[in-house]
This record gives sequence, C-alpha cells and structure tokens, in this order.
Amino acid sequence: MHDMPDILPITAPDAIERKSLAIIDAEVPEPRPFDGRKWEIVRRLIHTTADFEMLDLIRFSHGAVEAGLAALAAGATIVTDTEMARCAIPTRRLTPLGCSVRCLVNAPEVEAAARQTGGTRAAAAMDAALATLQAPLVLAIGNAPTALLRLLKHLDAGTPPPALVIGMPVGFVNAAESKALLMTRADVPWIAISGRKGGSALAGATVNALAIMLLREKETEGKR
Repeated sequence: MHDMPDILPITAPDAIERKSLAIIDAEVPEPRPFDGRKWEIVRRLIHTTADFEMLDLIRFSHGAVEAGLAALAAGATIVTDTEMARCAIPTRRLTPLGCSVRCLVNAPEVEAAARQTGGTRAAAAMDAALATLQAPLVLAIGNAPTALLRLLKHLDAGTPPPALVIGMPVGFVNAAESKALLMTRADVPWIAISGRKGGSALAGATVNALAIMLLREKETEGKR
C-alpha cells in the first residue's frame, strides 16, 4: 500500500491563505532576495503559482512599489489586457480605496479598430485606454505582448506615462522581448517578470498585493 499524505485540517479560506504564506516564508528563509513590501508582492506571486522560480524572475524598477501604492491611494483605474485579469482583482479590495478596474478588449470601438488595422484587440484597447481613461492609471498586462509593445510606442511618442506598469505577458512570441524592452525604461515605474513566464493571474495578483498592503496600512493608521 502507498503511504497517504497527511491532510492538514484547514478549510477556512483565510486560514488556508495564512498557512500557504507561512509555508512560503519557511521555504525561503532570510536573508531573502527581496524584503519589505517587495517580498509581500513576490510572496503573493509564488502563492499564486506555487513556483519558486519567481524569486529569480521578478524585477522592480526603482520606486515602483511606492508608485503603485500612491496610485491606488489616489483612486487609480486599473486597466487589464484580459477579462481574466480583471476578474482576478476583486472589487472588495478596490472599492474601499476608490479604485476601479477596466478591461476594454471587448468594447465595440476597440473591436472595430482592431478589424480595421488588422492588429490585436489588446493593442487597440491600449490605444483606447490611454486616450480615454483618466489618470492615475495602473496597467496590468498579463497576456498580450502587443499591448505592452503598443504602450512603449506611445511612451516613445510622448504620451504621459501611467502611474505603474505591471508587465507580465506570458508566451513564446514577443513575451520575453516586450518585457525586456520595458525593463530598459526609466521613464515609467514597472514591475515585471523576465522571460516567458507570466499570465493574467500574476498580473492580477500583483494588484491584489498592492491593495492588501494599502488597506492594511490604512487600517493601522485608523487605529492610532
């Protein structure tokens, strides 16, 4: 007979999450490659994927975490490149901060623009977001390299930069390359995953990590 694994007697969602994060902390002992707020983000991305390779792949521009927190504190609009990423960011975390999340890929005008140009809806949605949505913007790109490349083209043309770019498109065609280009930029704050890995869940989890930190800090301030 095969030995059966020990099943932990934990069923409450909050308890499962706490135990998961504690396991990650234990399996990545100090000194860690990231600390403070950066570690909270990295730890949540490991939690989302069960992939400790995130430790070697995640990159932050200088001041990116602080820029993201400031944007959320100012009531940012989070723009995602997929409906999946939008659904990964629960409104229960955004509403108390006065933030909202939008995905424009299915907007009729975006679909029409993509058909007219022969490009992707993700690229057309980036055009629409930068042209129509009010700052501060946090761009969470987890699927479409074309969206990230279009953003970089806009920045080169003088478009004001968003408050934060979460650059995590996944895949084999221009995913790693688009992120490598983002990571050369000093004109916009960014959090990125190098290489081919990424995804909508990771982009959403990064926003969630920022929101959780900010909500906790606001709660702590309210108790003083």
